[in-house]
Amino acid sequence: MMQSDFSWTRRTLARSAVAVLALAGMPWAAVAAEVPDVFIGRLSNEVLDAVRKDPAIKAGDVRKIVTLVDRIILPHLDFKRMTAAAVGPGWRRATPEQQQRLQDEFKQLLVRTYAGALSEVSDLTIVVKPLRAAPGDKDVLVRTEVRGRGEPIQLDYRLSEKPGEDWKIYNINVMGVWLVETYRSQFGAEVNAKGIDGLIEALVARNKANAAEK
Repeated sequence: MMQSDFSWTRRTLARSAVAVLALAGMPWAAVAAEVPDVFIGRLSNEVLDAVRKDPAIKAGDVRKIVTLVDRIILPHLDFKRMTAAAVGPGWRRATPEQQQRLQDEFKQLLVRTYAGALSEVSDLTIVVKPLRAAPGDKDVLVRTEVRGRGEPIQLDYRLSEKPGEDWKIYNINVMGVWLVETYRSQFGAEVNAKGIDGLIEALVARNKANAAEK
């Protein structure tokens, strides 16, 4: 079950990988005054251009992609919140060590997914739709569209801003399917069947299988 579900999710997320990478290009603190839609639109174009010029990333060099994600993208994701929401109620029963393992393996799963899609970057553009939010909102939805070969791809982001912190992304919607909710059903089934350690083992196995494909 875990294998087939992950394969479906991998195919879905692969089409949005470039846009996720396009969320960064300079420190968020430097542009904190920008509204989220303007921010994402400007940086999307900057990073897409940078990725197009790097043949190794376009070819799916996982080592370089991991370095890019660690250095630029992860600081701007609320990754603990994403992992906790994906694991569901089982997260509260996990020890701090187990929670860290879950975050580490979940990160690897997503990074490997991105690696399989970056060869298409030269054919993609990002269109950011007008932001529907009131001034002062601290939780917003930024809607975008990925255009290139085939039909446009809906790609939306949920962002929140806490006092004293920059905007951070905590969920991503690909063509009407929210990433966190998709993984929650898969992870929940694994936790119910085999517990937190069972979920960790399943993630480790999936990541090893993905690595072997490279």
